Amino acid sequence: MAAKELLSARRSCTTCPYCGVGCGVKVNKEERVNPTAIRVNGDPQHPSNFGHLCVKGSTLGETLGEHGRLLRPRLHGEECDWETAMSFVANAFARNIDEYGPDSVAFYLSGQLLTEDYYVANKLMKGFIGSANIDTNSRLCMSSAVAGYKRAFGADAVPCCYEDLEHADLIVLIGSNAAWTHPILFQRMQAGGAKLVVIDPRASATSEVADLHLAITPGSDAALFNGLLNFLAQHNQIDRHYIQQHTQGFETALASAQHWSLQQTALNCGVSVEKLQAFFWLFAKTKKTISFYSQGINQSSSGTDKNNAIINCHLATGRIGKAGAGPFSITGQPNAMGGREVGGLANILAAHMEFNMDAIDRIGRFWRAPKVALTPGLKAVDLFRAVESGQIKAIWIMATNPAVSMPDADRITAALRKCPLVIVSDCVAETDTARCADVLLPATGWGEKNGTVTNSERRISRQRPFLAPPGEARHDWQAICDLARRLGFTEQFDYSHPVDIFREHAQLSGFENSGSRAFDISLLGQIQREEYDDLQPVQWPVNNRNPNGSARLFRDGKFFTESGRANFVPINPRAPEQKISNAYPLWLNSGRMRDQWHTMTRTGRSRKLLDHSEIAEIQINPRDAHKYEIKEGNLIEVRSAHGRMYGRAVLTEAQKPGELFAPIHWSETLAQEAKVSALTGTAVDPFSGQPEFKQVPVKLQLLPCNSYASLICPDPIAKSLWQWLQKQSDNNLLHWYRVPCTGGYRFELALRRHLNGRKLGAQLLENIPGTHWQQIKTLKSQRWLAYAERIQLLIFASNEWHTLPDRPTLERYLQLDLPKFPAQFLHAIPAGVQMICTCRQVSRPQIEKAISNGINSVEALGSALGCGTRCGSCKPEISALIRTARKSDTAGQTVAAVMQTEVVRSAKNKCKELGDKCAAHA
Repeated sequence: MAAKELLSARRSCTTCPYCGVGCGVKVNKEERVNPTAIRVNGDPQHPSNFGHLCVKGSTLGETLGEHGRLLRPRLHGEECDWETAMSFVANAFARNIDEYGPDSVAFYLSGQLLTEDYYVANKLMKGFIGSANIDTNSRLCMSSAVAGYKRAFGADAVPCCYEDLEHADLIVLIGSNAAWTHPILFQRMQAGGAKLVVIDPRASATSEVADLHLAITPGSDAALFNGLLNFLAQHNQIDRHYIQQHTQGFETALASAQHWSLQQTALNCGVSVEKLQAFFWLFAKTKKTISFYSQGINQSSSGTDKNNAIINCHLATGRIGKAGAGPFSITGQPNAMGGREVGGLANILAAHMEFNMDAIDRIGRFWRAPKVALTPGLKAVDLFRAVESGQIKAIWIMATNPAVSMPDADRITAALRKCPLVIVSDCVAETDTARCADVLLPATGWGEKNGTVTNSERRISRQRPFLAPPGEARHDWQAICDLARRLGFTEQFDYSHPVDIFREHAQLSGFENSGSRAFDISLLGQIQREEYDDLQPVQWPVNNRNPNGSARLFRDGKFFTESGRANFVPINPRAPEQKISNAYPLWLNSGRMRDQWHTMTRTGRSRKLLDHSEIAEIQINPRDAHKYEIKEGNLIEVRSAHGRMYGRAVLTEAQKPGELFAPIHWSETLAQEAKVSALTGTAVDPFSGQPEFKQVPVKLQLLPCNSYASLICPDPIAKSLWQWLQKQSDNNLLHWYRVPCTGGYRFELALRRHLNGRKLGAQLLENIPGTHWQQIKTLKSQRWLAYAERIQLLIFASNEWHTLPDRPTLERYLQLDLPKFPAQFLHAIPAGVQMICTCRQVSRPQIEKAISNGINSVEALGSALGCGTRCGSCKPEISALIRTARKSDTAGQTVAAVMQTEVVRSAKNKCKELGDKCAAHA
């Protein structure tokens, strides 16, 4: 790699690899302190974030390094060279295609790939192999938004930009906990001063600071927006001129909504008429309104209809293409949009072109492709069903973890294990999906990759490399082109640099376009290497009409439909396909935690990011907890018709009775029985193919834990312990999870009976000479220490999990030299605390103590403790602690007043009894 590309790693502007906000970051190498240390800050010049970063972005430097990386190809579990691995892959692909046809092979991609990676994968599969069996994990998060935009506007074209969040007077957040999932955009919302309405079945960090929260019945979003459309029409709050000039189908859509009266809508949605009416009038009277929606809308068996129900209300009021107004879907991955641009979904051909004969002919001529796919391929759920049935003989999975992220995940794992050939490209050696692979290919990761990504506001940004690839890692586009050449397509895949791919991608976007396709970056079609290296963030379209890009679409009221008018879509709301029953009486919702992302292959490497929540926590209403005899912190099982997961109970009024919430992040690599996706069925939206993740019928029960243990050990012992835990078949071990720490790992165990620490230690340390043991035993706890020259194993066991010692203190022992009397490591250590502000490492007790001392505002606490002064994503939780303290004070004052009243009343009664004998009456 050229020195100019590496930029000496001292100072480089690139893009964050997490969510779809697409924040710009500046990377600095701390060469004077530590040659390998990387510091990451926000890029003040990047228009998506203007220098701000959330806690995940700001800890990116902690996720780098070779620890846990896949460094060499592996074939059937044995390391090999690239020539051996790719020869095996190419021969298998060629053999299957010849014997079973092109639809016997498939690619499954990821929003983690760069646009250049996506482009060559799509080109190879659809243009040269001749199959459209190429789908992506974006199917799981954004495909319903895509389908909704296409039905309404004729194109997958997000009309809004981030500036609109600051211009808006009202922002309606639907199925989005943006304070946690997209905190930088949430800060921009708050900075703009708009009123915030949150529509979400559960209370969240976002609803904590909202002006109005509608805690609707799960899955009733379409009914709510049908009711809104009807209300707007009844009260003459629609823009008839806009409807007549720029839309079609209004009367039909309104007819579908007319029976949704205010009362009927309130009943269906489970909210009061008063609250619903307040929201309807607020929407009606606020011209600058943004509807900001995410997975709560999309991850549904009727997600496309929900998207269009929202869009209908914006079309009816003419609130689109204008500053501060519009329907705004927010993506969950850094390049979900880029994958959609190139055609990375099975039902799209390429560059926003569909599977019609004109487009097929056009693509064939542009690519000089021998056999362009003629029909759409299999969407994600159907793709893996085809793997299960044997229709697909070989699948190449790139930069994603479907054994964790797909619905009915255990079934997916079983399907992959029996598939004749599974190839996995990843930068991480150990994932649930990697365990199913016949071939593992080491891929470059963030900091090494070179290319472009497109964020949620259509902004193309550069990801620039500042590190050399470790080991034998290769870029994904290089591996794909290697396969293409081995299949005989050398000339069409002869790229030497990502700019060659990007240039072709840009040229295709404008090829015979003439304004008929929304995606057009043809002005970048002749970009040169130096221009590409210096490319500044820009929003498409970028063409002769929009040479500097375009922040906002549809300003002229013209759309990409045949008529040029936007389509109203009549909506008949449908309940979730999965139903609660006597057997499964509770609704399970799932989503992200504040400091984690996807399946934690990156965020799980940062110890700091686990301070806020290190185990899968299942939120449950206190009334349900009482019914099931569950207490705070108990380990519980949630079970559906498809599978089960374990988690620690968190009692909270944020959940309505009958509803639970669980995080999506944990996997079998990190914890036992921790995959929420194992619970989810395969119900999908009929238009988008997106699975119904948000409404899952489940039951729960308390697990019979009678003992808990924390084990801390260095890396070599940790590997042996991890392998031992996965092989356990006796019924004592109920659950385990692991946490990385400097120099090793900490493991947490939940058991039916007491742990025999000495016996376990003997198994793990049998090959380590000179091991010494120390042990302390009390009535309710036991502690063991094994050491040679340094600590080898430290075990704290107790009958109650919350009495176990402070974990960071235990972890630090791995870095310390042995004291003269090593047993001091077993002495009393305080119990652990939850970290509220991860950035500044401020704990809950610190904040609660400051509040009790009279510091009772978020700003004042920030000044005193530093909490909330960096990324700001902890501010809603701080607000909740302040509110709880105020309620407690008020309750205390009320109790005191009642007691005082009772004392006075008692004294008066006594006086009455004594009459003249009472001294007070003397």
